[in-house]
Amino acid sequence: MAAKTSAADAAALKQLKQDLKAGTLGRLYVFHGEEAYLRDFYLGEMKKALLSGGLEEFNLHTLPAKECDPRALGQVVDCLPMMSQRTMVVVSDYDLFKAPAPDREALAALFDDLPEYVCLVFVYDLIEYKPDARTKLAAALKRSGSVVKFTRQEQGDLVDWIRRRFRALDHDIDSELSRYLIFQCGDLMTGLISEIGKIGAYAKHRVVTREDIDAVATPQLDAVVFQLTDAITAGRFDQSAAVLADLLHMGEAPIKLLSVLGRQLRQLYSARLALEARKGTGYLMELWGMKSDYPARKLLDAARRFDLAWCRAAVTAAAQADLAMKSQSGADGEELLIDLLLELANRPPKAGIA
Repeated sequence: MAAKTSAADAAALKQLKQDLKAGTLGRLYVFHGEEAYLRDFYLGEMKKALLSGGLEEFNLHTLPAKECDPRALGQVVDCLPMMSQRTMVVVSDYDLFKAPAPDREALAALFDDLPEYVCLVFVYDLIEYKPDARTKLAAALKRSGSVVKFTRQEQGDLVDWIRRRFRALDHDIDSELSRYLIFQCGDLMTGLISEIGKIGAYAKHRVVTREDIDAVATPQLDAVVFQLTDAITAGRFDQSAAVLADLLHMGEAPIKLLSVLGRQLRQLYSARLALEARKGTGYLMELWGMKSDYPARKLLDAARRFDLAWCRAAVTAAAQADLAMKSQSGADGEELLIDLLLELANRPPKAGIA
């Protein structure tokens, strides 16, 4: 589920963009969030803005977490710029709020007394940023710095970005197909950029087609499981069994597959209920925290092929399989998954109301 971008997060990113454009970058930043592509992009833009004159290597200082403490950081911060106006210090995966109490006190004092020439950036990549607002350190960060969270992008922004990336590769892709790519491969730019590169290299014509995407893109697990349930409802049991066999062959744990399949069936049930109540995509997007209407539309389209009784029975069967997998010692997860698939296949759904 994609987390909503808070007003504070949006404001912090907007301010960073404005400061980059105006050449007024501050002295202290914390970068965190799941969208690593954006984080790395803005780190690169900061380096371009701050470090110039051919002496970038002398004015850029990097510290891994294991080498970082207030004393070491203070020494790096005190290094004067060489033939440049600013220096940049990047600290990777140092957990500020898990530092010993004396170190937190020293860091708070350091943050309040950073020289004008330095730009200190703490980057959270492999660890999660968990601030403690009650501490002096948090207060010092608020006074002297900016915390920028890089979150998943809204659908419209992401579609525009995908189209720009394809144009840079001399290809065109329409908005609907861009949404299909997001559905198949996820909405993180970090993962999409490599998929765009593969598709761009494979596509033989300027206009990218769905066949190009299906040929080389690596779909996320949710999209594959959606294909599996689609095959079941269309009466193509052989195809659904083949999809399940491929997933198991790739080493996906049965408990994980059942979790995703169970969630998919619950979403389908909610979509059927939405149709019964004459509700649309907005209801499903809010219910499931979707940023895009594309998966909501696909769910509603799929739900039209199901009657309410089938959806309810499918959710119950998946819950029973989940309970058996978790509670029965020695239970064969693969067998339970196959039995669930057979049960669903042997219960043909009736088309519901449109």
